[in-house]
Amino acid sequence: MTRTIRTMLLAAVVAGALAAQDTAVATFVDSSWLQWGGARRNFVVDAPPLADSWPEGSPRKLWERSLGEGHSTILVEGDRLYTMYRAAGMLSVVRRTQSETIAAIEAASGKTLWEHTYDSSTSGLNLSEGAGPHSTPLIVGNTLFAIGSRMELFALDKNSGKVLWQHDVIKEFGATQDDRGYSPAPIAYRNTIIIPAGNGSSLIAFDQRTGAVAWKAGDYAVGPGSPVLITVDGQEQLVVSGKNELVGADPANGAILWRHPHKTDYGLNISTPVWGAGNLLFASAAYNNGARLLHLSQAGGKTTAREQWFQNRMRVHIGTVIRLGDFFVGSSGDFGPCPTVAVDIKTGEVLWQNREFARSTFLHADGKLIILDEDGNLGLAKPDRKGLNVLTRASVLTNKAWTVPTLAGTTLYVRDRARMVALDLK
Repeated sequence: MTRTIRTMLLAAVVAGALAAQDTAVATFVDSSWLQWGGARRNFVVDAPPLADSWPEGSPRKLWERSLGEGHSTILVEGDRLYTMYRAAGMLSVVRRTQSETIAAIEAASGKTLWEHTYDSSTSGLNLSEGAGPHSTPLIVGNTLFAIGSRMELFALDKNSGKVLWQHDVIKEFGATQDDRGYSPAPIAYRNTIIIPAGNGSSLIAFDQRTGAVAWKAGDYAVGPGSPVLITVDGQEQLVVSGKNELVGADPANGAILWRHPHKTDYGLNISTPVWGAGNLLFASAAYNNGARLLHLSQAGGKTTAREQWFQNRMRVHIGTVIRLGDFFVGSSGDFGPCPTVAVDIKTGEVLWQNREFARSTFLHADGKLIILDEDGNLGLAKPDRKGLNVLTRASVLTNKAWTVPTLAGTTLYVRDRARMVALDLK
């Protein structure tokens, strides 16, 4: 083989490797966050490398802006962000603003691009834990779907904010009003979006394009938790958080496939269940509940939900739970201290508790746990079966922070009940 041929072959190999690397990076780094929980609705994020520590003890702030009350998370698509809030008026300490807003925001600057504001009274609502909106919007194609505290459901053109269709779910369908304001995030299935409603219509599916009702089903009371799509032995199912149970439903028509008790005081099943390898479904709630692991199996259209274990030492209130191999991590507690807790998947045994953070929500990216606690402290950690292993932490927010962060690439978007901040984690 001549030197020229060897050189040409080497160049081809290098070029191929670089092209493959570029393709891998393009595939690996997806900065979209189109729904509650991210691409897989489990708060596990594909991301480029993140820093293990921050210069001068805090991540670089890219921008900050005022926002308003509510716990709606932040969606990301391209150069735009989308979220919901209740504006803080001059007299909001005495009487909250009686409207809510859906907004598109420029990702690079935090500048408002468009807003849609609608009437949403707080009359009769329990505002002890903050005013809504609490639900997180959903992006499908060119449409943004959003639902407010009083179940004001909108389909908006995501580019302009123009209303394409809308429903007052309480007035039109007799849905049950949650006295704290509606919380579940809508979910897409085929050409529909599905929302939990309750009171004779536990689930309602709407045609995405027209807003026409595709189907209504169920007579069980629904809780604040967001539904999640799973596949059980080849069958698609929708896991719904009821007030006192977990329900598996057919996402094509709402028919109940299975039910399992998951009772809390006040019907507050808030944290989203976690589905993973081995057909295992984890769910946890506070208020006299705990954590349980179900094994689901399906044959001939019949699903069996078998409880593997239950324990009351991990009681996740508002936070997210992350599955890391053979253990789960979450923030346990409803009142008082809320330590970060790890439990073994096989047994439910508590592996460790860590009190470095208050009540927290979590993401997982680049092998790290991103932690935001309700006091506004942000942390990075590398948990294992022996401990949390905190790498770094900083104070980034000043009001109560119950909204789970959003990571797009290396930019982290966080909000509390007053402000929104973009941080650089690379």
